[in-house]
Amino acid sequence: MKIKNIKVFKIDIPLIEGSYKWAHDNEVEKFDTSIVVIETDNNIVGLGEVCTLGSSYLPAYSKGVRSGILEIGKALIGKDPSNISNINLEMEKKLKGHPYIKSPIDMACWDIIGKKYQLPLWKLLGGKFGEDIHLYRAISQESPEIMKQKVIEYKKEGYSKFQLKVGGEYQEDIERIKSVSSELDQTNILVADANTGWKCHEAIKVVKQIENIDVYIEQPCETYRDCVEIRKKTSNPFILDESIDSLNNFMQAYYDGAMDIINLKISKLGGIYKSKQIRDLCVELKIPMTIEDSWGGDIATAAISHLAHSTPEKFRFSSTDFNSYNSLSYTEGSPKRTDGRMRASDNYGLGVELDFSKLGEPEFIIN
Repeated sequence: MKIKNIKVFKIDIPLIEGSYKWAHDNEVEKFDTSIVVIETDNNIVGLGEVCTLGSSYLPAYSKGVRSGILEIGKALIGKDPSNISNINLEMEKKLKGHPYIKSPIDMACWDIIGKKYQLPLWKLLGGKFGEDIHLYRAISQESPEIMKQKVIEYKKEGYSKFQLKVGGEYQEDIERIKSVSSELDQTNILVADANTGWKCHEAIKVVKQIENIDVYIEQPCETYRDCVEIRKKTSNPFILDESIDSLNNFMQAYYDGAMDIINLKISKLGGIYKSKQIRDLCVELKIPMTIEDSWGGDIATAAISHLAHSTPEKFRFSSTDFNSYNSLSYTEGSPKRTDGRMRASDNYGLGVELDFSKLGEPEFIIN
């Protein structure tokens, strides 16, 4: 089996709520996502997706995805997509860094492997744990009262885990956390995700003011050093996200005792292959994870579901279903949320079929 061609599509995904806001005054009204379709010489088709959450969240941007695939794609034509380690080595050889560019190609190759061997991806990744996956709901940064009302409504939809987008003006963030916390009980989980938005002195004031609230603190500051300093000053459970962008950084954080939980984002690490490496190491080291991606639609959500469902439940802190935030669906078979939970498909590969009528013409084809 060999890669015959690589097609890349660009689509815009609008949000049901109209916009999404987080730290550093970031706001997005629609997401530019790249869909990768890999065709093989035996007519198996693999699907991948990457959505970068704008250009100012991580060192990644949507146009860079497509220009980067043009840079590396030709070298993959004629390669066996089921030889996943060699595919990753070839991509790294052609382009240093830029893991987000490689992620949808890696994802599409995993989809092909599942279809070739007629197995769902979760089985290839280690087997299924539990009946379903508990999801968190991200609450876009608004006034404390609006955020509280959104949490009340999402609780009615079955969510029990909530991730508040803070990292704004720290005094208002304290009110956001207190306001939302007042609506939750012991069965709920609350995460205050600053997305690197606080300066160290601001983060210190926040954690001191909320030390008696049952809330997880996530990535308060931009630098790893500052996050470690805040970690020392709070008794609240601590999550690292943006700082964990490689296996080496994860190991450094583990040896430093820098976190209780990590956020494992597929595209931040370069795809399912490298995400699985860190996932398995986290299980071995007893580090729970939120398994997700930066953003995405149906395909990215399917990939998240398979990686999460193949993770032992006690190390699966949470996950997310980005396709429920979006007003555009472009596949059949993608996971659907029910009562704040989702399941990975039992169909082969990722378990989704692309509706090409929703995509238009490809941006380019590499063959």
